[in-house]
Amino acid sequence: MEFFFGSFGLVLLIVMWLVVKSVRIVNEYERGVVFRLGRVSEANLKGPGLRLLVPFIDRMFKVDLRTVTHDVPPQEVITKDNVTIKVNAVIYFSVMNPIDATLKIANHFTATSLYAQTTLRNVLGQHELDEILAEREKIGASLQHIIDEATDAWGVKVSAVEIKDIELPDIMRRAMARQAEAERERRAKIIAAEGEQQSAEKLALAADRLAQSPSAIQLRYLQTLVEIGTENATTIVFPLPVDLLSNVLKR
Repeated sequence: MEFFFGSFGLVLLIVMWLVVKSVRIVNEYERGVVFRLGRVSEANLKGPGLRLLVPFIDRMFKVDLRTVTHDVPPQEVITKDNVTIKVNAVIYFSVMNPIDATLKIANHFTATSLYAQTTLRNVLGQHELDEILAEREKIGASLQHIIDEATDAWGVKVSAVEIKDIELPDIMRRAMARQAEAERERRAKIIAAEGEQQSAEKLALAADRLAQSPSAIQLRYLQTLVEIGTENATTIVFPLPVDLLSNVLKR
């Protein structure tokens, strides 16, 4: 009797262990790739839910389908105009084909990251520093297109690549600061010169108008004297205009 119960307990433990090995739960954001005797087919791709496997025959690998945000480490890049900079970027990618991501690449996450690093150095090395600073979005789109073409064979979709930070040498930063200051001074001088030009044009126009009417010149002269007298309570000696005296003498 004891031998019977001992054997029954052993069998029960074996059955429970087989049940545990055969039951898998696949989350909503995952897909299960099942290897049956080492072979995989489209029918072996399992969706979310409770999945039963045949012990010792089936093996399941879960693949995460969520978008991964990966920070590419800073890369030292020599630009086209021979300036050494450090650039890091952010890459967004996700698995579109779980079977290809399992069969065609050992680790799609590491492979995508390393390929993004090399592509970042190669692409930025073909541009000058001013282009890199001014056209980040355009260069990011170019990086996304190049990386996505390579990772498409692995079942990985690269949705975006953004240049996060550009670290410049201290000498270059000081040179750019001086350049920006010189540019601001140039614009200030141009604006001042344009203001002087407009002022001179207005004064010339006013002088032409006054020259067409001698009486207007006399009135403007008297108005100026009145303004001087109201501002300063002093005695002012001023010469009379010759035109005004000639008119008085004629009368």
